[in-house]
Amino acid sequence: MADLKDCSGLALGSPTHFGNMAAPMKYFWDNTVTLWLAGNLQNKPACVFTSTGSMHGGQETTLMSMMLPLLHHGMMVLGLPYAEPALNRTNRGGTPYGATHVSGATHEEPITADEKTLAIAQGKRLAKITKAMLNFDA
Repeated sequence: MADLKDCSGLALGSPTHFGNMAAPMKYFWDNTVTLWLAGNLQNKPACVFTSTGSMHGGQETTLMSMMLPLLHHGMMVLGLPYAEPALNRTNRGGTPYGATHVSGATHEEPITADEKTLAIAQGKRLAKITKAMLNFDA
């Protein structure tokens, strides 16, 4: 919990399990009440990402489920803007809610160029805003 409390920004990822974040991730967030009561995560930027075994496997609902505790903690949740050309091109992973990857039922599918591009863009966006927030608070 100390790492979470001391983070400047957070990229949160989970595999998709029936359209939701994995149970251990949910359990983790369910045990952050002390941080919530103290407001330790308020105004920190965050983003989410996921991977699924199939198309239409619940990528967007998983991303949304991961956003809920972040919003309750008062974090600033960042998505991927449509200004990212790969978001308009991709035919597998990637959503405005966050980066995604479709791995295939037996996880045989490598990450596509567009999925990689979007993941990097999301990371850069989080880093840029985190840096700006740190400079703003200084």
